[in-house]
Amino acid sequence: MEEELREQLALEVASKDGFEIITITEGVGNGWAFSAEVLQESLALWDGVECFIDHAMSNRSVRDIAGVIENPAWDDESKGIKANLKPIGPSAGMLAEIGKSLTAGEKARIGFSADLVFQGRDRKVSKILKVNSVDLVYNPARGGKFIRSLNQLEPSSNEPGIRDAGGARYPSGDKMNEEEKSIDVSKEVGELQAQLDEARKMRQQMAEWNLETGLRGSKLPRPVQERLRKQFSGKEFTAEELEEAISDQRAMLSELTAAGTVIAKGRVESMFNEGDKLQVAVDDLFGVDREEKYAGLYVPRLTGIRELYLSLTGDQDLHGGYHPDRIQLATTADFTGLVKNALNKIVAKTWRELGRAGYDWWRNIVTVEHFSTLNDITGTLIGTVGSLPVVLEGAEYTELPVGDSPETSQFTKYGGYIPLTLELIDRDETRKLRAYARELASAGLRKISELVSDIFVGVGPTMADGGALFNNTAVTTAGGHANLLTTALDATAWDAACQAVYVQPMLIKNELGFYGTGPAMAINPKFMLVPRALGKTAWEICEGSFVREATYTYDNVLKGTAVPIIVPEWTDSTDWAAVCDPVVAPAVFVAERFGLMPEIFVAGDELSPAVFMNDEHRLKVRHFLSVWVNDFRPLHKSVVAG
Repeated sequence: MEEELREQLALEVASKDGFEIITITEGVGNGWAFSAEVLQESLALWDGVECFIDHAMSNRSVRDIAGVIENPAWDDESKGIKANLKPIGPSAGMLAEIGKSLTAGEKARIGFSADLVFQGRDRKVSKILKVNSVDLVYNPARGGKFIRSLNQLEPSSNEPGIRDAGGARYPSGDKMNEEEKSIDVSKEVGELQAQLDEARKMRQQMAEWNLETGLRGSKLPRPVQERLRKQFSGKEFTAEELEEAISDQRAMLSELTAAGTVIAKGRVESMFNEGDKLQVAVDDLFGVDREEKYAGLYVPRLTGIRELYLSLTGDQDLHGGYHPDRIQLATTADFTGLVKNALNKIVAKTWRELGRAGYDWWRNIVTVEHFSTLNDITGTLIGTVGSLPVVLEGAEYTELPVGDSPETSQFTKYGGYIPLTLELIDRDETRKLRAYARELASAGLRKISELVSDIFVGVGPTMADGGALFNNTAVTTAGGHANLLTTALDATAWDAACQAVYVQPMLIKNELGFYGTGPAMAINPKFMLVPRALGKTAWEICEGSFVREATYTYDNVLKGTAVPIIVPEWTDSTDWAAVCDPVVAPAVFVAERFGLMPEIFVAGDELSPAVFMNDEHRLKVRHFLSVWVNDFRPLHKSVVAG
């Protein structure tokens, strides 16, 4: 397949301030071969391309613009593309000075280099897709250089004389009277003045462009932007002067609005910017624990969600819009982003709290895997080598019968949204918004709990070998798992289940003659899964120090053999299960795509259909999950008749 690449290739140049340049020639650059045919096909792409000072792969600055490429044409002599380079922009002076020095014969490793996007294969370029820029750089890879200026004077001899603007030379003396000389000089001065006027006009246009670009990115209120526009409009100025004026206005605005702005105490805290302080204030509003680095940061408390919304949007009439001339906080942070960050922190906090309450019981028995796509999942269990056969002297080695057992699963998307209405904002119902986030966290955690517990309902799902997850069929039969009993939970039944798991034969190959022939897994279950009704029995078996019979008491030899886990979703009061440690023998897998916790998104700018149609910002929660069983051997269940 052809590759699409971006390269910065050195040029061969013949130029100056009205420079004539060779933008690129036939040959090899950065290891890629450029043919004459490919270059000729790209002629139109070079016209109007900017020239910058120095290369950059992204985020080009207006202040680095030095010129523009014009009139590209094919040059047979150099086997390259010839064009004119017209100085323009804040760095045009630097381009002209360097060109003047180099065309005068000074030595320096300075030249031009092209920033290209092209397609190619086997290190040969097949098509140039785009010319990003032609830049003046130090030590270009292919040694581009200045040759001459377009308006450079080149007399054919050392004979003194006067040359007119068109280049015609007149010898001094009788052949040219004083009146002719005066007319000729006046003409030349007039043309130079016209060129200066054009350059001045161009600088003014560039200054206006810089002014509008800087003001749009300043995020300052409209009245302040108008003041700066009047201050700089029609004048020549540097980018540094404009940036300094914008910074001064921000500082003044911050001081004037100090009473209503979230700020720190009057002490040195240079590591925190206004965005950090505002996010901390929002986190405090929603009751989110601060990060350690913000523990000692002082910020005034917000009164509620209404104050935050009005301060950041200026939407006093609750139309759902953004009014920069009315905002009270000079910051680039937006309302929906701050709220989203705080709500996701609430989700994380609630997730941890519910986990400690027992809703993350499933973490003990599952293996969590991250996937980078939403493609269907194939969980493969590789067979083991039962035992190595004898190889007689001089005999051939035989193939070892190793197979696999694939289980498949698909991602499922879970989610929904909760409306954050403008009425809720106006009523300042911050507590309700906090409750929304906690509910979203609880729903996500309970969903995983439900998916994992469903694996143990009844006899479980059907496996790839055709048998139910839990059955009492012999493992020497296709689909036989021998991991199902019907005895009620007590010490004897638990020991029987442990023994059944311990002797489970490891997979060699799912094929007749190999079913159940592998060596014993030799692993005891670590977790005892029970409904709440069997909690006391499970604790007595796994944690009690003594066993008390009707007439005598003795030491509990099963103490510590397992960890009892109550499954919240189980409603059957008699069924129970045994599961091995997933670190040693993984069986149940949970796959996530964008994180194990659900994601929260907030949609709510003035262009949002929900804001326009329903006067509401929407809190969307999204969760991509997949749960499956990869191996039946580490699992055992007892289905007890009620």
